[in-house]
Amino acid sequence: MAIKVLIIDDSALIRSLLSDIINRQPDMEVAGTAPDPLVAREKIKALNPDVLTLDVEMPRMDGLVFLERLMRLRPTPVIMVSSLTERHSAITLQALELGAFDFVTKPKIDICNSLQDYADELADKIRGAARCRLHRPLRDTVARTIGPKNSADVVLPVHHGRFATTEKVVVIGSSTGGTEALKAYLTTMPPDCPGTLITQHMPETFTRTFARRLDSLCKISVKEAEGGERVLPGHAYIAPGNRHLLLKRSGANYVTELSDAPPVSRHRPSVDVLFRSAANCAGSNAIGIIMTGMGDDGAAGMKEMHDNGAFTLAQDAESCVVFGMPKEAIARGGVDRVVPLPELSSHLFDWLLAQGRRNFRV
Repeated sequence: MAIKVLIIDDSALIRSLLSDIINRQPDMEVAGTAPDPLVAREKIKALNPDVLTLDVEMPRMDGLVFLERLMRLRPTPVIMVSSLTERHSAITLQALELGAFDFVTKPKIDICNSLQDYADELADKIRGAARCRLHRPLRDTVARTIGPKNSADVVLPVHHGRFATTEKVVVIGSSTGGTEALKAYLTTMPPDCPGTLITQHMPETFTRTFARRLDSLCKISVKEAEGGERVLPGHAYIAPGNRHLLLKRSGANYVTELSDAPPVSRHRPSVDVLFRSAANCAGSNAIGIIMTGMGDDGAAGMKEMHDNGAFTLAQDAESCVVFGMPKEAIARGGVDRVVPLPELSSHLFDWLLAQGRRNFRV
């Protein structure tokens, strides 16, 4: 049975473009379109769609108000369609907090050369949303079909050397559902926690807004990585959209590095790249955490970390929005412990205490 999608957008051109993309998919169809939430409200009742696409800013009723009411009265998977601006990024992040499944950037009229990539991304997320019971995990994954699936070899080779420091460092990878998972995890971190590097699949502009949002909520400092900065305890560095984030060594210190190398596992930034860099230069001093997300990015890198002595954790199925990336990492044998999201921090603290961090302020 085809996935029924209702498109909610005040732009007739965008409604037409999204309709064309969706109707070309063999397993989905546009059940209807609406120019604003008030029209959408009636069409939801009449058409009973499986998935909604919702513009960030809508006339006659604010998109966030509509989403909050929808999730309270008639929970339905929603994919936000957002422009690449600071304001729209902030609103989209609020929408994810209210229960939106995921988001895509608003298609541009001049993206003819990359329209197929956009169509594949949108279709994948609609399929994932359709399979997801709200507040329940998605048990299977949808393979991305965008371009060649490079490994981390296109960015950096495997190089496991000696380590001149025993300083611990945490690396985290996440995708769909990761914005809320990262917030839940990072807000539990004390000011003296190990330095943390994060790759969350997000486009440009969104990562900067996301980092600022987390920085305002956490006891630790959170920022978008700039490259070349020393990794400090009590600090988290988020990969900028469209750039790989790597952990590097400078003498006895860890530093961040950014790369414009090709996508890996069809993503830039890629979790596999971050995890391999941690395996290379931190080894058994690294802690790897893989969280909710669609696909398998990070699974290969986590296995490399595990094989080089790192302590590795995966978010469990029940607490994931999408049990894809953790599931693949577990299947490849790269995970030491599988734990619910609320328990990730306690397992990290326990491991650090066992390593001699007796003065760790939990």
